[in-house]
Amino acid sequence: MLCRLGCRWLRPLPALQLGIRVPPLAPTSTGGIKHSALPAWAVASVSAVGSGGPGSWYEALATSAPVQGAEEVLLGVHTATGLPWWACIGLTTVALRGAVTLPLAAYQHYILAKVENLQPEIKNIARHLNQEIAIRANQLKWSKRAARLTYLKNMRRLVSELYVRDNCHPFKATVLVWIQFPMWIFMSIALRNFSTGATHSEGFSVQEQLANDGILWFRDLTALDSTWILPISVGVINLLIVEIFALQKTGMSRFQTYITYFVRAVSVLMIPVAATVPSSIVLYWLCSSFMGLSQNLLLRSPRFRRLCRIPLTKSDSDTPYKDLFAAFYAKFISRT
Repeated sequence: MLCRLGCRWLRPLPALQLGIRVPPLAPTSTGGIKHSALPAWAVASVSAVGSGGPGSWYEALATSAPVQGAEEVLLGVHTATGLPWWACIGLTTVALRGAVTLPLAAYQHYILAKVENLQPEIKNIARHLNQEIAIRANQLKWSKRAARLTYLKNMRRLVSELYVRDNCHPFKATVLVWIQFPMWIFMSIALRNFSTGATHSEGFSVQEQLANDGILWFRDLTALDSTWILPISVGVINLLIVEIFALQKTGMSRFQTYITYFVRAVSVLMIPVAATVPSSIVLYWLCSSFMGLSQNLLLRSPRFRRLCRIPLTKSDSDTPYKDLFAAFYAKFISRT
């Protein structure tokens, strides 16, 4: 019996290695066109940076095809609808989030659900493999280090085979990040180009239109939000998204806890950052965060999960919103 298990489980295969490189966030260049309501770095024209200067790579990014594509999308929506720019920014954000990121988020939950359903089988394999490794190590006089390395190598191979069998490698769940983050960057830079006068369309200045197409207290979309209402709203919504994620996770690992604290810190730091960029960009960030919050809540709905054919898991609840409110109340309200 052990021989048969050994032949099946202990054949040596190279460990799978996966490297991920996160694209850096472009800093904002300085110099060029000035606007009295904005700090100099926020209104700098990318064309003012020399091709050999330190910001030449950002100039290339600001004039790249993806950014130009984002500009064309915004201009197309404005031309087709005739709506003021504040409404165009909101409508474009909702459309992109609904057409691009929502399906990818549903796919992410689909993959993660399949991975979660594999955990009992993985634990069973780990238990049997550990027993067999202990017997083989005793027979062959392996050191503890050699036995541990053999266990890890074969366990990695077996888990990888399960992922291939069920077509649910966890890396597939990261597709949302690799699409959503660049899209967020390109849209932000496109709106910055509009707000600083770096982009013109068919002879008219988009900057002049943005300066008169705001609403409520932010009438000028090229200026800062001096009330800080938009920046604070962005930070609060992002924190809500983080807390919803944390509340639905029980028994988080130390790594997950560190990541949660890190994202919380980033959400708070986004507030002063948002206070130093044109209101058009902050409005986009606010709409994007609000759609992210709505998307997160929608994907907790059992009916919507069934519609997306997301497999049922042991952690699923028939009353997710009631459970979420109860957890939120217990963590933040009942303690006070």
